[in-house]
Amino acid sequence: MILIVCTGLLSGCAADYLNHYDSVTLAAGDTQKFNSLLQTVDPFNPASKNTRIEGDGTRAAAVANNYKFPPPPPPPPAINVNVGGAGSAVTTTP
Repeated sequence: MILIVCTGLLSGCAADYLNHYDSVTLAAGDTQKFNSLLQTVDPFNPASKNTRIEGDGTRAAAVANNYKFPPPPPPPPAINVNVGGAGSAVTTTP
């Protein structure tokens, strides 16, 4: 009796395992169409044939020059020190 119960329980697992196939079935849906579209080679964008780059050479040279030789950093801000009551702030620079 126990053998029949165990066989019945294990047959449910085997049936679930056999539902997974390694081949394309009717339940695959649009997978074949998706795979064919995924492997389709797209042509270049027509705008990529444009070799005329619009821009200002003088501005590009100035940007490159600022990159190579950056301007010095600005001086640090003034430090306000309050030494007494209200309105008696002393400004010092380091």
